[in-house]
Amino acid sequence: MSRNSEIALCVEQALDRYFKDLDGEQPNDVYGMVLRQIERPMLESVLRRTRGNQTQAAEILGINRNTLRRKLSEHGLI
Repeated sequence: MSRNSEIALCVEQALDRYFKDLDGEQPNDVYGMVLRQIERPMLESVLRRTRGNQTQAAEILGINRNTLRRKLSEHGLI
């Protein structure tokens, strides 16, 4: 199993638990919820890997450095 598949499997399993825990209640904004839950730990992990180098982190993430700075600010990481 590739690393990408492992991440997808973790997300799928977490969503399965989430829907089960709803116990019939109607979910809403699942897309936004998932993005909010994964974005901060992903940013933190990549920043640790690059020892805080935002240019390298942006390259690893495949986003513009300005976008990275905005996301870091949104999450209170800078």
